[in-house]
Amino acid sequence: MEKVTVDDVDSWQGPASVKRPVGRALGLADAALNYYELAPDESFAFGYHRHERQEELFYIIEGTATFETEDGETVVSHGELVRFEPSEWQQGYNDGDERVRALAFGAPAESGETTILRACPDCEDRTEQAIGRPDDDETALVTTCVDCGVETARFS
Repeated sequence: MEKVTVDDVDSWQGPASVKRPVGRALGLADAALNYYELAPDESFAFGYHRHERQEELFYIIEGTATFETEDGETVVSHGELVRFEPSEWQQGYNDGDERVRALAFGAPAESGETTILRACPDCEDRTEQAIGRPDDDETALVTTCVDCGVETARFS
């Protein structure tokens, strides 16, 4: 048996104020489990994305999250769950004024190839993105357009 306290798990850098890989801290081998806290206008992911082999389930503990999919937007409130199949496009974000707290479960743990799309101002379209560290700030993460190389977002 393994036991952890959510607040004792270090948060990972990214588009959410808090992302704690609690499944990894518990030694989960075949699935991923992450705890999130999103301030207004923050997202669970770096962009509109899909995981090649992983299905995902989000449980909203507090607040309301909006998920963009190919079928439009779906609002998921506290106490509700939403599930995405492998390779299903989605992006969840906090479109409200209150903090969102959620658990995200993914199986299998290895998601396969993840494709991320973001708006590129130079290409004037949503384009595939790469995530990396910029040369000018080793503490930040950036998304860059794979087509033209322009930075599309920075996360500190």
